[in-house]
Amino acid sequence: MAPATLVRVIRAKGYDPDRLAEALPDAVFDAVRSGDRVVLKPNWVLEGHKERPDEWEHVITHPAVITAVLSRVISRLAGSGRISIIDGPQTDASFKTLIARYPVARWQAMARGLELEVIDLRDVEQDTFNGIVVRRRSLRGDPRGKVTVDLLDDASEFAGHTRSVRGYYGADYDRSETNRAHDGHHNLYSVSRSVLESDVFINLPKLKTHRKSGITACLKNLVGINTYKNYLPHHSEGGPSQRGDQFPTDNLNARVEGPLLGFLKLHVLRNPHLALALAPLNTLGRKLFGETRAVVRSGNWYGNDTIWRMILDLNKVLLYARPDGSMSETPRRYIGIVDAIAAGDGEGPLAPDRVDLGYVICGINPVAIDTVCAAAMGFDPMKIPSIARAYGARHHALVDFTAAAIELELDGARGSLDALFDSLMVPCRPHFGWRGHIETERHAIATAS
Repeated sequence: MAPATLVRVIRAKGYDPDRLAEALPDAVFDAVRSGDRVVLKPNWVLEGHKERPDEWEHVITHPAVITAVLSRVISRLAGSGRISIIDGPQTDASFKTLIARYPVARWQAMARGLELEVIDLRDVEQDTFNGIVVRRRSLRGDPRGKVTVDLLDDASEFAGHTRSVRGYYGADYDRSETNRAHDGHHNLYSVSRSVLESDVFINLPKLKTHRKSGITACLKNLVGINTYKNYLPHHSEGGPSQRGDQFPTDNLNARVEGPLLGFLKLHVLRNPHLALALAPLNTLGRKLFGETRAVVRSGNWYGNDTIWRMILDLNKVLLYARPDGSMSETPRRYIGIVDAIAAGDGEGPLAPDRVDLGYVICGINPVAIDTVCAAAMGFDPMKIPSIARAYGARHHALVDFTAAAIELELDGARGSLDALFDSLMVPCRPHFGWRGHIETERHAIATAS
């Protein structure tokens, strides 16, 4: 098996599943054995671009990448095992529309008698109008159920973190639930049992910028293994004077918008009838407090000191948690294959612009892979907290090496990331909340020339 420090970058001109399957290195799949339960986890965050819904190839993992990986896994299983293709999209995503983009019938035919399933992990799907949730529908979720994993005290990256006066914000209007899940002692995560029963986890993210975490690749893609996302702290409410990272300064938005919106979400917008009636006022709110494309809010900036902790906790859970919720000392077998053929920059992850990087980036350690992914976009990995902090994660380590030990394979050459940086980099625009903070000097030179 290839070492965890080796990351391979494959050039790909397009989305031909047969050519991609041939190009993927055999050694990447050494972790897969006959009889294994294998999970394939694409990025299915939304059915398409938030503002241009007909665009989707640079927003979600491309069908050709999944098909190519699936063919290699089927070959390794040699007629015995189970394959689960799963994700938990945003609650306002239409899974029906999303899955129609994928050749599920072809996948079933390829499996040739193996058990193959496609699972939407969500418990609920929501309809939104003008950015406000107006309707909720219960879903089946993971047919095997869910597992609550509790990272106690310093087993979690939240250890020692002082939440803001108003506390953490999760993924729904009930902020108190998020803060009970992360109370300074307990750190609860509700995770798919199918994931924790798996022998091998294959992460298939789409490479994009991300407004809260800088980039989304292997590490951030694990948000989708959760069955209940309100347990996931995304930012701390308020501005600096309240120890929050929702806003970068104590401006009008921090003083007025944050508390007002928090009150409305908790006491008004949870009622679907009131939410529907008040949804048109959201347009007025944007006029008063500024459009999200121009104003930093909701932790959408490089100073978000909350989300990286959640991201690294989820990676600990994925690698070490057992189906009974306890933590093992032996990590789960892991493969990461990043779809960076058509990547996304700018307003990622939901409204990025397309960048044709032309890469598939693969390895067996998520931190090493994400370090290379950030560099491929021209960003400094050590200025992206979820990557930089991963090298020093407490307990249940995510790496046993430094970033300097990463070996890159590109165009037949092997060398350090620094030595091959210029051959690798395709300069991408960060989200505006990260602009001017994470770009490398080489990025600046390349974009200025």
